[in-house]
Amino acid sequence: MFDKETDMERGEWRILRGDMPLITTSLHDGHDIKLGALPFLVVDEATRLREEDPYTGELAEVSDTRVIVRQSRFKFDVNRPRDKAVYRSAEDAWGINVWNENVPETIFTEGLAFYDAFNQEVFALLDEWVERFGTVVVYDLHTYNHRRNGPDGEPADPDGNPEVNIGTGTLNRQRFGRIVERFMQELSDADYLGRHLDVQENVKFNGGDFSRRIHERYYDSVCVLAIEFKKIFMDEWTGEIDPEGLHALKRALASTIPGVLEECINLS
Repeated sequence: MFDKETDMERGEWRILRGDMPLITTSLHDGHDIKLGALPFLVVDEATRLREEDPYTGELAEVSDTRVIVRQSRFKFDVNRPRDKAVYRSAEDAWGINVWNENVPETIFTEGLAFYDAFNQEVFALLDEWVERFGTVVVYDLHTYNHRRNGPDGEPADPDGNPEVNIGTGTLNRQRFGRIVERFMQELSDADYLGRHLDVQENVKFNGGDFSRRIHERYYDSVCVLAIEFKKIFMDEWTGEIDPEGLHALKRALASTIPGVLEECINLS
């Protein structure tokens, strides 16, 4: 059960506290843009949605402790270093023009204020969870596009674009190696629509700045797995979802939890 007195909910994100040493995060699930910023936004909604990580908030429901960001990454991106957390130019956003020439500086300062407040609240949660459990695991959930050549183009080479990429570039592998291996094995063994998923480590992504910041502060106590799901459960161009595929992915992710928690408890 959630402790309603300690849950935190605001317009930009929501933090729920549960009863296990596993935290799921959905940093790019949000699609909202505050009303004050909308007049200066030039990127269209379909493009925004394509570069966001829709449905990771639903995948995050596998844990009772979770962090869900509601504002779009085009407003502030908590998976980047602070000096890159607000997309000021097309170079910051995959060549996409985000703002018009009249955008006021207050849009950027507000985004950075959200970024700082988010970090403060997440670190407060992690401080509490490390004190409570000793060792904590974070499933940092993302999705990624693999049809960059257009809706009718060839998909990216699967050899370099696994169905699930586990980013572990900044974690303490000597301490948390068994957690990584147990997670990858459990996810690889899970049933996904009658077959197994292709799960690889550090092939497409090594993990973002969110993982780095946490590992710098909690090197021996928090293991962040940056989990990137290829958008095999949806059409990344139209946004159309395959509900059966999404639910199967969620079940596969949930199946990893008992083994990961066992390894986590062994370390505490």
